[in-house]
Amino acid sequence: MDMSLLHPLNRLFAHHDGLEDMLVAYANASEILFLGMLIAAFVLVRGELAHRSAVRRAVAAGGLSAGLGLALAQVISRLADRPRPFIAHPDTVHLFAKHAADPGFPSDHATAAFAIAVALLLHSRRWGALALVAATILAITRVAMGIHYPTDVLAGAAVGGLSALTLNLPRCRAVVHHLADTFGTLLDGTIRIIETRVAPDRS
Repeated sequence: MDMSLLHPLNRLFAHHDGLEDMLVAYANASEILFLGMLIAAFVLVRGELAHRSAVRRAVAAGGLSAGLGLALAQVISRLADRPRPFIAHPDTVHLFAKHAADPGFPSDHATAAFAIAVALLLHSRRWGALALVAATILAITRVAMGIHYPTDVLAGAAVGGLSALTLNLPRCRAVVHHLADTFGTLLDGTIRIIETRVAPDRS
């Protein structure tokens, strides 16, 4: 099944440079994009306290779910020790970006992206759905690039999703929310201090 899906996607990129360039650029920048999205949402959110708290709790859940998922993925990767397709099939799989020859099962990118997406979905259907679309595009792109087998990204999606669901259990969720509220309060206090000191300088 892996090769029957990987080869058509790999050939699609080989014959459509415009699509390949755009999606490879997205995949290469995905870590910064997803992390930047979380940081920006946590720091820049404004509005009533309830709204700020809800956003920050979702962000904290996404970040911590990704961290848990990546930790689990590293353990699984070392146990499975599965070579990536461009290593196992160098004559039939074209690699569209430089990559280390480390084990590829499960996909770290898919793990983190789906952990964040599922965590957001549990807090907000709209933002979670958008994140799921972005995570799915990323997973398919990593396969088309020759970096992963389809089962690599499916396993990563499963690990990431289960990590998010685990941290959404009542006791874990309470800890996540407490952390988000604590750091959010510290951030709001710091922002108020900065605004108070800057305001007189502008007058």
